[in-house]
Amino acid sequence: MSHIPLVEILHQQYGLPKDIASESAATFLSTFRAQPDDETYALDEWPAHLWRNSLPKNYRHIAKKVSEEWLKLRFQYLALTPDVIHLLETLREDYLLGLITNGPSRAQWQKIDRLNLRDYFDCVLVSGDLPWEKPDQNIFLEACKLLNVEARTCIMVGDKLETDIKGGKEAELGGTVWIPLQQDEMESDLPDFTINKVTELPEVLPASPRLKRSAHVTNDC
Repeated sequence: MSHIPLVEILHQQYGLPKDIASESAATFLSTFRAQPDDETYALDEWPAHLWRNSLPKNYRHIAKKVSEEWLKLRFQYLALTPDVIHLLETLREDYLLGLITNGPSRAQWQKIDRLNLRDYFDCVLVSGDLPWEKPDQNIFLEACKLLNVEARTCIMVGDKLETDIKGGKEAELGGTVWIPLQQDEMESDLPDFTINKVTELPEVLPASPRLKRSAHVTNDC
């Protein structure tokens, strides 16, 4: 998620000067990405705490309201679009689908549940519940085990070379499909296929599908 919408909220709704709004938003996003959860806090209280530490002292009283605005904005940004929902529903007619995501358990399951992702996948693995995270091959092999399929009959679809694609390779999956987040990332020999967006996935799948797993990673913003 870009910090620009947050800057506009802080500036227009709460009166922060734009430079201070930009610095506060950048600080919050940086600290949240470094630590998306702290189990000593209630789940929704943790981002409010981070906002209190990111805002100037004379604006810290708005931290809870800003945190609520941010959560709303975050899930709007992460929500599956109708074309992606259609893709997942179509793929499930011929394939088993698994979701593997890195991150602390509570925060990731909040995201999974808010976005109704369990409606579209046959298994969901969160690294915070397990002794491994991507790119460790074991988390990919665990997904294959849960789906009762062999690794060589599976493909990994993801947007991060260093975790999704590298991990899929190390697990010796049947193929890897990379979706770069930025156009300047397009040069890499690591994935078997590179596509511009997830809705292009059917173009690189077999014409006569066998039972396979396609794991697509949501952006961990």
